[in-house]
Amino acid sequence: MRTVSLKQSEVPRKWVVVDAEGKILGRLASEVAVLLLGKGKPEYTPHVESGDHVVVINASKVHLSGKKADTKTYTHHTLYYGGFRSVPFRRLIEKHPDEVIRNAVWGMLPKGRLGRAIIKNLMVYPDAKHPHAAQSPETYTLKG
Repeated sequence: MRTVSLKQSEVPRKWVVVDAEGKILGRLASEVAVLLLGKGKPEYTPHVESGDHVVVINASKVHLSGKKADTKTYTHHTLYYGGFRSVPFRRLIEKHPDEVIRNAVWGMLPKGRLGRAIIKNLMVYPDAKHPHAAQSPETYTLKG
């Protein structure tokens, strides 16, 4: 038995479409992160970008469980004095539904050079239309 460690050029990649309509944000993000990392593949290599290209559609129809939809806030600091900003979930899902899913998935990816390369393979769209039909993506049904 030999352990196979693939190079970047040897990794088989495909395109996957995930429908987020009616799904819970955290459960959706964890499965998308596994697809992006490639952990479900037998040829997974931890130090190589071995995941698939993931297209998430209907991002504006994602849900949170419990009362989190009313209490969850997204915060960041602009690095200027008094630059603390916070946006409630309700306002962010109306204006930028792609950022909600992108933030949740980014929290589940490795930080650093590899994670920044992996997150570029995630495309999020607020409705069912996407411009990636030419790649002939396969639809992925979520487990949860």
